[in-house]
Amino acid sequence: MALILITEVSTNLLCFPPWTGPPAQRHKMSNSSSVTQFLLLPFADTRELQLLTFWLFLGIYLAALLGNGLIITAIACDHRLHIPMYFFLLNLSVLDLGSISTTLPKAMANSLWDTRAISYQGCAAQVFFFVFFISAEYFLLTIMAYDRYVAICQPLHYGTLLGSRACVRMAAAAWGSGFLYSALHTANTFSLPFCQGSALDQFFCEIAQILKLSCSDSYYREVGLIVVSVCLVFACFVFIVVSYVQILRAVVRIPSERGRHRAFSTCLPHLTVVSLFVSTGVFSHLKPPSISSPFLDLVVAVLYSVVPPSVNPLIYSMRNQELKDALWKLALWTLFH
Repeated sequence: MALILITEVSTNLLCFPPWTGPPAQRHKMSNSSSVTQFLLLPFADTRELQLLTFWLFLGIYLAALLGNGLIITAIACDHRLHIPMYFFLLNLSVLDLGSISTTLPKAMANSLWDTRAISYQGCAAQVFFFVFFISAEYFLLTIMAYDRYVAICQPLHYGTLLGSRACVRMAAAAWGSGFLYSALHTANTFSLPFCQGSALDQFFCEIAQILKLSCSDSYYREVGLIVVSVCLVFACFVFIVVSYVQILRAVVRIPSERGRHRAFSTCLPHLTVVSLFVSTGVFSHLKPPSISSPFLDLVVAVLYSVVPPSVNPLIYSMRNQELKDALWKLALWTLFH
């Protein structure tokens, strides 16, 4: 997510000062520091544990594919779910599939074949797509908060404010913003020369880990991106918080207990997903340095990059009767046709 990226890069700007060597030496180092591949952090040291982690993450990956795939299919096939809330949920499932497919298959392949290598181009592609999917998901979750706000606080204007055209434009804005955000950070990161080796202390290509290998003094471009990112992320976060404050005030004023329960149940899955999305990312990069270790960093990275895409389908379907009915209908159709 954008918040994760900002924290990572900010930390590295403080920890790794600009290269201040003589120009000639700096030029020589830049020319001699061409990297053709990076080495990722393995999940385990022994062959037995590598195979165990492969099967474990294969199960998680297949569960994520199945859960998100079922939600996408159910929403696309059931006309009763062709409303804004489920349109945004479909986009969220697509982004979840993209984010987990960017990091986990390569990590599983490395565990299976007992290797750590990822090519320079593969690492750049992984950075681009991971930042793209994660940041687009954060923007989409912001839009989904607006959807819940309008549905509960302004129900009479719901059809006007969230018509089909408006929903498509908002979803396109989330995807487009994520693409632009990712392109800027990826281009800036891989325009830097690397002279600190090629080993990354993470199981996928993470910008913070890549910047540790840089010997360039071109951090000022990244500072500019950080300032823009901080403003954007903070604005989205404030928007989500304000939206839910207004929603809570509106729910409290609903006279019937059944109405309050129904209104709250439509917001609970989104609120849970936002909390999981933000809390895992923030904890992974704001934990005290005293408790930091490669193993702990690896575990927390799994928490924010693998767990949310895997459990989001369960969160959204657990308390949503309409989605349950659509999934049940899809299962019956699959069995008897």
